[in-house]
Amino acid sequence: MKFYVEKKCTVKFYCELDASYSVFRSIFKKMIMNSWQLKTPVVLIIFNRPDTTEKVFEVIRQVKPPKLFVIADGSRVDRSDEAEKCAAARAIIDRVDWDCQVFKNYSNVNMGCKRRVSSGLDWVFNTIEEAVILEDDCLPHPTFFRFCEELLEKYRDDERVMTITGTNLLGEWKTNIQSYHFSYYFNCWGWATWKRVWQCYDVDMKLWSEPEVKKRIGDVIADKKQYFNRKRLLDAAYLGNNNSWAYQFFFMCLLYSGMSITPAKNLISNIGFSKEGTNTKVSNDQRANMPLQSMNFPLKDPLGIAVDREHDYRRYKKVWEKSLSKSILRKTKRLLVNSKSM
Repeated sequence: MKFYVEKKCTVKFYCELDASYSVFRSIFKKMIMNSWQLKTPVVLIIFNRPDTTEKVFEVIRQVKPPKLFVIADGSRVDRSDEAEKCAAARAIIDRVDWDCQVFKNYSNVNMGCKRRVSSGLDWVFNTIEEAVILEDDCLPHPTFFRFCEELLEKYRDDERVMTITGTNLLGEWKTNIQSYHFSYYFNCWGWATWKRVWQCYDVDMKLWSEPEVKKRIGDVIADKKQYFNRKRLLDAAYLGNNNSWAYQFFFMCLLYSGMSITPAKNLISNIGFSKEGTNTKVSNDQRANMPLQSMNFPLKDPLGIAVDREHDYRRYKKVWEKSLSKSILRKTKRLLVNSKSM
């Protein structure tokens, strides 16, 4: 009986010691997180939506970047209330109340998304070597910034890696074994990159006209259905049929077999799906307002540096294949409605 009591007390002692260690480790982890300070410049791209701009700005304020670059387009002459909205969005930037250098690149005329973003990022990377980039409708989790900063440093000189994105369109991916993985699919909803990458960017996609280039990109994607799904949008970008700058960047990444780092958890929520959006107008899109998650630190690297083909395929099936089907269905319904009204 005596032995049993001693054994029980010993086990209890070790359990209490282990519990105390867990509490201490949790407190220490929070102290490390609270002591972290962002050093990387942040770029914020704004236009005519002060409501979403304010929400994104408030998260930026939490992490207090030492440098903030702001790119803003001008209002359209045929939109009577747009000048006021643009002014309201720009006024939010004047509320910076931390130690920060603010650089503004504001256009007096409307350049459109394609030219305004591309010229603005030219300006940014003529000044600095790397940056975290957000648009006015891409709401980040605060841990997004540390995630980007640590990986910008880690892969700074690795030319296989071209971007770091904060969006995981699957929500989660292999969170039990890693903090991020590599993909051939770029996403511009909260991302980071280096000057070494941006200097390869061509907004006019001139090389897309070369048959050999299309063949090379098909080889990189390595799946006919996925290739032709993306080719449709790359064709439209090349012909100027959409007002996007991002497909050109995606093209550049594929051209150089460049990989994008994607987080195991979703760190960005696109809050801009509405009729006021430039390229995101369908409010019930499955990609809209995705839940935000917190990234854990220290980061756990994936096993090796190679594209996760399974992830890219599942992303294609969930997002792009269904998006194409829905787009065709919407256009068909529109044609039927128009034909009935004639």
